[in-house]
Amino acid sequence: MALESVVIAGGGMAGFTAAKSLRAKGFAGKLTIVDPEGIPYDRPPLSKDYLLGHRDAEQIQLIDAGWFADQDIEVIESKVVDLDPEAPAVTLADGTVLHADKVVLATGGTARRLPIPGGQLPTVLELRTKQDADHLRQVLQPGTRLAIIGAGLIGAEVASSALSFGASVTLIDPVDPPLVPAVGEVLARRLHQMHVANGVKLVTGIPTEISVDASGQHAITLADGSSILADVVLVGIGIVADTALAAASGLDTDNGILVDESQRTSHPNVYAIGDTARTRLSDGTLLRRAEHWEHAMNTGETVAAALLEAQLPTHGASWFWSDRHGVHVEGVGSMLGDGTLVTRELDGIPVAAFRVTDEGLLAGCAAIDGGLLVRAARRIIDKNKPVNVEQLADPTIDLKKLAR
Repeated sequence: MALESVVIAGGGMAGFTAAKSLRAKGFAGKLTIVDPEGIPYDRPPLSKDYLLGHRDAEQIQLIDAGWFADQDIEVIESKVVDLDPEAPAVTLADGTVLHADKVVLATGGTARRLPIPGGQLPTVLELRTKQDADHLRQVLQPGTRLAIIGAGLIGAEVASSALSFGASVTLIDPVDPPLVPAVGEVLARRLHQMHVANGVKLVTGIPTEISVDASGQHAITLADGSSILADVVLVGIGIVADTALAAASGLDTDNGILVDESQRTSHPNVYAIGDTARTRLSDGTLLRRAEHWEHAMNTGETVAAALLEAQLPTHGASWFWSDRHGVHVEGVGSMLGDGTLVTRELDGIPVAAFRVTDEGLLAGCAAIDGGLLVRAARRIIDKNKPVNVEQLADPTIDLKKLAR
C-alpha cells in the first residue's frame, strides 16, 4: 500500500529533518508535525547566542515559518497524549485524533532532575526550551550568584555566557575534569581550567540537598558537608529520554524507544528518531543512545528513506561541537576505550587529542579551534585508514594529507 500520510510527534531537529527529507524525496502525501512549541527551532543557541540576546526567537527557527506552508506541511502547536499503533492514530491534548499511515515519534527528552531533597524545587532551573532561556536571561543580573550543577557541555556553555551578564558563577561537578570521555584527559583539563581563567569558581563535589529560604537564597549542601549559597541554581546533568507515550502504547523501551537500523519500533506502524530512539541490532545488542544535534538530523534522514522504502543513507562517525570562553570545541568518533591516546600541542599548549586502536586505526579525535583537523579526522575514521601516532602528534603535519 502506498504511503499517503505521516504524523510526526515532535518538532525538534529530528522531526523537522524527517519532514524535510520526506518532501525532498518526493513524498506528496499528508504530512503533519505536532509539537507543543509550534514552529521548530534550533536548541544549541539556547545556551549561547539566544541566551545572550544575540539572536531572537525568529532567528533560531530551523527554517522560515512560511516554508511549511510552501511545502504543504501542517504544524500543530499541541502535544500528543495518546498513541494507537494499530490504527495508527495519535490523540492530541485537546482530544483531536489524527490518523495516518505511519507515525514517527520524535519526542526527545526531558531535563534530568537531581534525585536529592530539593532537586525538584520549582526554583531549581533547567535549560531545554526557549522559555527556559528567557527565564534564565531575566534572572541573570550584575552580581547574581549563579550555581550550575553539572559541568558538561550545557553547564560549561551557560557558565561562559552568564559571565557576560556580570553574574558570579560557581560550577559544580563530581568529576575533575569533566568531559574526559568526550575529548580525552588532556583537552578536558585545559577546557576546565578556562573557567578559572575567566573568573568561574570550580567546585568538585556531589550535591546532597538544595534548600531555599524566604528571601530566595539557595543553599546547596555537598557530600563533604560544605555549602554553596546562590541566588539562582541551574541543573545541567543531561536528559531522560521521553518514552512515556511509547511505553503506554506497548512499544519496547529501555532507556529510549527501541528501534532497528531503519528507525522502526517494535510495531511496524511506528518509528522513532532523535534523542529518544535507541538502536537494537538484529542480534539483540543495544547501542547507546546519542543526544547530539547531528544524530537527530541523521535519524530524521534515515526514517524518511525507510518510510519511502528507499536505500538507507550512510552516516559518518558521530560528531559534536561546543563553545565556551571564546573557543570552539569539536569532537568526532569516540575518545573512550582501549588504545593509545595521542596529544597534539602547539607552542606547548594541547590543541588536539586522538585515540588510536591497538590495530592502528583512528577511533576518535577532539580539538580546540580545530574544525578542519576534526573534519579530516572524520574522513580517516570513516575510511578505516591506518594512522601513524608520531604524525598525529606533530602539529606541522596537515591531517588533510593523511586523509587522502
